[in-house]
Amino acid sequence: LMQIMQLNIPDAFAESEAKDFEHYLEQELEDYFVIEIDRKLAGGGGVNYFPEERSARISWDMLHPEYHKKGFGKQLTIHRINHIKNNPSISEIIVRTSQQAFQFYEKLGFILFRTKQDFWAKGYDLYEMRLQLL
Repeated sequence: LMQIMQLNIPDAFAESEAKDFEHYLEQELEDYFVIEIDRKLAGGGGVNYFPEERSARISWDMLHPEYHKKGFGKQLTIHRINHIKNNPSISEIIVRTSQQAFQFYEKLGFILFRTKQDFWAKGYDLYEMRLQLL
């Protein structure tokens, strides 16, 4: 996963985020799903839970660049949304992304509710989005 992360720098992630991702994998991992294609790790994405807020957060989505724009990211995200929907105590899903990926989440029904310039690193803005569950 760290190699896939490196392959997505600087197009999707800032160099400084690699250490954050490593920390996430070692200290903050709750649910994490991976995609394998032909027995090769192609990418992954996590879910973290905030029960006091009745929310879950989709986190650290990434694919090997060779699999971009082929529907695998959508598959991975829909799988996690469905996984979260199985938890009746969760009423919303949050994703914190950047200007490079927010339109992907819009297509899946997420609604932008906050932005912050240079949040992740200089030139990498925060786009915080919400999907209300019924």
